[in-house]
Amino acid sequence: MAQRGIIPGFIGRDMAVDLGTANTLVYLRGKGVLLDEPSVVAMNTQTREVLAVGHEAKRMIGRTPDGITAIRPLKDGVIADFDATEQMLRYFIQQVHRRRYFAKPRLVICVPSGITAVEQRAVKEAGYVAGARRVYIVEEPMAAAIGAGLPVHEATGNMIVDIGGGTTEVAVISLGGLVTTLSVRTAGDALDQAIIAHLKKEHALMLGDRTAEEVKMTLGSAFPAAIEPEAEIRGRDMVSGLPRTVSLTSSEIRKALEEPLHAIVDAVRTTLDNTPPELAGDIMDRGIVLTGGGALLHGIDERLRHETGMPVHVAHDPLSSVAMGAGKCVEEFEALQQVLVSEPRR
Repeated sequence: MAQRGIIPGFIGRDMAVDLGTANTLVYLRGKGVLLDEPSVVAMNTQTREVLAVGHEAKRMIGRTPDGITAIRPLKDGVIADFDATEQMLRYFIQQVHRRRYFAKPRLVICVPSGITAVEQRAVKEAGYVAGARRVYIVEEPMAAAIGAGLPVHEATGNMIVDIGGGTTEVAVISLGGLVTTLSVRTAGDALDQAIIAHLKKEHALMLGDRTAEEVKMTLGSAFPAAIEPEAEIRGRDMVSGLPRTVSLTSSEIRKALEEPLHAIVDAVRTTLDNTPPELAGDIMDRGIVLTGGGALLHGIDERLRHETGMPVHVAHDPLSSVAMGAGKCVEEFEALQQVLVSEPRR
């Protein structure tokens, strides 16, 4: 039942956007996550006209003719191509808001905790140009912790490790604020690149980004398992230039992923090292929570448990934790106002 004096449809226009390097999720107030698409834009290189966004554009990666490029406008969690990001945001906002003539939503956008004030301003600017009435910023680890259901406002230590596409965010949260935080630009994309580099070096085989991502999902692991799967992988032979198939095992891919995985484990250790002793005791009881697409890598929780001696849990729905957390900020705007950064910090 609409309240008197408020036109139905004016309520529930507020949105939260998890602007990720790999995927963008949009949460609409009162409706939940309505859109989850790859952060990819296909555009005409001459006219800069956008031809496709999201799933459709992702299918074009590595398959475009001259004159069309499929790009990912965000790199390492920050905007690399402002124009494309703004077009992509506008497209996603319009997808969610069918009645676009009075859609000027309040927008909550998630950003990595390590970004500079300039990068932060670029994100806000993109939000305003894409048609937002007011843009608020929430740091990713905070949104991920809220989305994973951690009691962020209590005086206890909560540790979150959010492994996304471009950045891994590690943070210890207490009393609604980030106590120690570390953002490293090693995450899902770095794992894909490590697989490409390994196959180039060991098998003289060229792989595309999409195939590398599929290999990571099917064969990738961070810790030895009882059953090690194998698979046939197709690529282009670097010597003959012809297509060729090689057989790969899970353990070989694990060796290939060792370097980026070590960087992620190292970030967790460094953060634990900088955590006040009282909070470290809390984390020992409650454990570390993993979110983000990287949390789906087989055995990553085992690996962290092995390396840190702490209990490690994977969040219920790691891929949408950040979007759900940002969505909660939109739903309970007044209660969660303190976690939002409205103006860039000086």
